[in-house]
Amino acid sequence: MATLPQLLEEDVQQLDEVLRELLMQCDGTTALLTDKGGFLITHQGHARHFDLTTIAALASGAYMANQTIANLVHETQFDSVYQQGEHYSLFIRNVDEYTLLIVIFKAQRSVGAVKYFATSACAQIAEHMEVARARNPEEGVDLSELNLADAGDLFRKKS
Repeated sequence: MATLPQLLEEDVQQLDEVLRELLMQCDGTTALLTDKGGFLITHQGHARHFDLTTIAALASGAYMANQTIANLVHETQFDSVYQQGEHYSLFIRNVDEYTLLIVIFKAQRSVGAVKYFATSACAQIAEHMEVARARNPEEGVDLSELNLADAGDLFRKKS
């Protein structure tokens, strides 16, 4: 089963705008949108400072491990993970069934502001993803099955 809807260029532009707005609101450094398998969908902010592909994969793993812990303490889920560092901190929030929002921000910044503004951003992202899914509910992409040697089937000419 496909985990992500097929995203058009316009979809990614709208998602990028939500991420840019979130970074401005919470004074974040970098925002990433990933699928729950850890594949990077899009990002905004300071990309040169971090290995975003690896962060996406490891943050997804941390989130999924947290879900296992939630089950062990008889919770249906924990909707976020917060990692506090000396220089940078990381906040991971569930967007929907398939995607995660990751925000990297300076450790001196308030995690409360990040959490607050991430809630609205997640709602907007989920809405955009649902619109994309509704456009063609039978089609989608499972990034874990992507053949990186031949991604021609994934990318098509814009009409």
